[in-house]
Amino acid sequence: MEKRNNKFFVFTAAVILVVLSFFVLKTLQSILLPFFIAIIITFIFEPLYEWFKTKKLPGWLSITVILLIIIVISNIASVFILTSINTFQTELPKYEAKFNDLYNNFFTMLESYGIEVQGIKDSMNMSALMKDGTITNIVTSLFSGVAGIFGDFVLILIYVVFLLSEIGSFKRRILVAFNVDRARKIASIIEDVFVDVRKYIVGKTAINLVHAIVVTLILWFFGIDFFIVWGFLTFLMNFIPNIGSIIATILPFITALLKYDSVFMPVLILIILVIIGNLFGNFLEPKIFGDHLDLSPILILFSLIFWGYVWGIMGMILSVPIMSMIKIILMKFETTRPIGILMSYTLSGSKGKHRESKHGFLDDENEEVKES
Repeated sequence: MEKRNNKFFVFTAAVILVVLSFFVLKTLQSILLPFFIAIIITFIFEPLYEWFKTKKLPGWLSITVILLIIIVISNIASVFILTSINTFQTELPKYEAKFNDLYNNFFTMLESYGIEVQGIKDSMNMSALMKDGTITNIVTSLFSGVAGIFGDFVLILIYVVFLLSEIGSFKRRILVAFNVDRARKIASIIEDVFVDVRKYIVGKTAINLVHAIVVTLILWFFGIDFFIVWGFLTFLMNFIPNIGSIIATILPFITALLKYDSVFMPVLILIILVIIGNLFGNFLEPKIFGDHLDLSPILILFSLIFWGYVWGIMGMILSVPIMSMIKIILMKFETTRPIGILMSYTLSGSKGKHRESKHGFLDDENEEVKES
């Protein structure tokens, strides 16, 4: 009886903890979202910071250089986002007449087959959507969701400064606080998180950039309007698992439908975009990432919905890195390893074989502690 009560208590405590965590994440979004973004930025630039240290650069100078790099990259990204939003909002109303013709022709075709369409037309009311700018707002909101993070840019930079400056002292505190075996266990966890998340962010950014350039060139070749907008949208949306690539493919296809009188060219463009998307998503990404971020597709879908609801578009983009961090930590402990295995997609990614520290996460600090 006592054992059953203990299980009930643990289950109840776990449910309360999950609900409380969700409430905290949702309520403190303005604080926690910039912090998570700063953590990922720190993961990316930590090797550069360590390299500056090997060149005997002062810590403040190293951090200043990194901040300047971040500011330049952010300014370039913000210019692309704002330009894309302005271009789309200015040019899209010109498509209203073409869209109405396509819309009416589609239902005329259905009526010719004896299908009752009036109820469908009334429920969809697409003409009203075009007139009141709803479709424009849907697309621009995809950009605005990412652009909104620039409002927290100063806060993110402050977080990055403190995180980078804490790296060295944090390593030393680990050595002082724990015995050697426990310290190396913690170091191994941190190393795995740093390397895997960094590999995902850098690799995914490079793949998305090349993918976006290819899509932009193809759309330009076929004379599709907003080809730069759709290229940049391809870059952004492919950070969102599963649905992002679908959105990035459908919108250029709709634009092609509005441009051409026949469906042959739009369908051809759609086929080309799908083939390219599969080439990058199903061939190049597995080759680059291997099983380092081996996550169950169901888990990715669930995390996409959860983090999207909690933190919006940026939550969707961060969903894979966050779940990867959680999985790596769970795989490091015997009691939680079964959960980590359940989070995996293939058995090769769930054997629990983790790398040893390659760049000596605690080596330098270990020497300093011994000397002191």
